[in-house]
Amino acid sequence: MTSKPSHLPERLAYLADLNAARYLTEGLLTGKEDVPAIALNKVAEPLPGDAFRGTLQPVRDLVDDALHEFGEGKPTAADAWLAPRLHATLRLTRREASDRGLWNYLALGVAPDYVVWRHTTEPRKGEPPRVAATRFRGAPYTQAFARLWWAAELFRNGPDYGPVEVACTHQDVLNTALRLAVIDHRPTARALIGLIERGTVRTGREINALVQAVNASAATLMYDVLAPDVERDGRPSSEWIAAAEWAMAVPRRTLPIGPDEEKAPEESVAALVEHFAELFAGAPVRGKKAEGEEAE
Repeated sequence: MTSKPSHLPERLAYLADLNAARYLTEGLLTGKEDVPAIALNKVAEPLPGDAFRGTLQPVRDLVDDALHEFGEGKPTAADAWLAPRLHATLRLTRREASDRGLWNYLALGVAPDYVVWRHTTEPRKGEPPRVAATRFRGAPYTQAFARLWWAAELFRNGPDYGPVEVACTHQDVLNTALRLAVIDHRPTARALIGLIERGTVRTGREINALVQAVNASAATLMYDVLAPDVERDGRPSSEWIAAAEWAMAVPRRTLPIGPDEEKAPEESVAALVEHFAELFAGAPVRGKKAEGEEAE
């Protein structure tokens, strides 16, 4: 199994897509090889400045704790634990989080062993188990760490990471909703989670049906008119990021606290919960029998 890097520098870094591709070998993707850590760091670019949030060890410590807590269990269970804590440890702006180089470096230079453990799929007939290359270097909704950070950013409710735990407990939310631009509308994100919390949607197929119905409806209905959000104030987020210099390590047993932003308006969330519930009632759910249809 791929191991923890033998060399970990003091600071996080960027690793360009082209350089990352050089290390995505068949041996790594099948968990049989390690990443040549020293060679990789020679082509990586350390984060500029000396801000504490660019320090590598807190991120590695977090990954080690996730492996200790969930290493003997189901890997998907680690997502709900790690997502809010990764977000609160890195304290990135959205612009910084949009740089794929940082996520490439986290996956290959900081925690390739975690990516292999978390994302190795069941072997196909005659083939060894393997990790998709996109888990190391891929789109934000696919890459192993970017998907967790963006899930925490889009589903948190101001400083409350509670909805993030719910979102990351359901892999179909990560696999479908995270791809949609409509999730950037906070009342929409909260309403989706609200329907899961109250048990209106329960299974992966129901979540996918709901997400598809919500996205299709968004093409003709402006959700920010039906359910307006408050105007976003960037100051709390900026202050929260700056506070990384003296912040304690994120708690392991309780949820961390995010930026002290105003939460999504409850009346807007409630309006969308009712609207989405109506959409879901008429949405086709794969494998679900229509009323009056005989079960197989």
